[in-house]
Amino acid sequence: MKLYDSRQAPNPRRTRIFLAEKGITLPTEQVDIMAMQHKTPEYTAINPLQRIPALVLDDGTIITESIAICRYFEVLQPEPPLFGVGAKEIALVEMWNRRAEINFFSNVAAVFRHLHPAMKELEVPQVPAYAEAMRPRAIWFLELLDKELAKREFIVGDRYSVADITTLVAVDFMKPAKLAMPEGAGNVKRWHAAVSARPSARA
Repeated sequence: MKLYDSRQAPNPRRTRIFLAEKGITLPTEQVDIMAMQHKTPEYTAINPLQRIPALVLDDGTIITESIAICRYFEVLQPEPPLFGVGAKEIALVEMWNRRAEINFFSNVAAVFRHLHPAMKELEVPQVPAYAEAMRPRAIWFLELLDKELAKREFIVGDRYSVADITTLVAVDFMKPAKLAMPEGAGNVKRWHAAVSARPSARA
């Protein structure tokens, strides 16, 4: 089994944090995005979408997409549960993880990919107007989340979950995207400090 990883991208970090929470270690191989290693024929044979991470199982099966890899390990090692316990909690974790991915993470990524000079060769064409349109949408989600976090410790409830991992990675990705935390947002800031202090956040 081998995990193709990249320290340069946010999505692989989701998988690393998840594995760290589980206490799982794997053989890994770094893929240098800035050197275009994800576009080589060798890596394209592993993932035709040329994205990272990718997990190659011992039988040759290849699993891509960070959350799909996390789900695989959740079944192999259910404790601690990071996708929820019981029908209601599992559904709420799925709901908030999807909300964070679609309404926040993807918008932060769009701002970075379409404005940052380092992405000029990777995002062709860059469309600055699209980035500017996504900027307020990312902030809107944090304002919504701040109200929700007034009611509970973590994104879903009293239990840390994959929804916290997705949102943590997206908040941290705001820095290279040059997005500022909205004024106030005290509950988001409290939550972010707590989840950032977990050892897994350094994975």
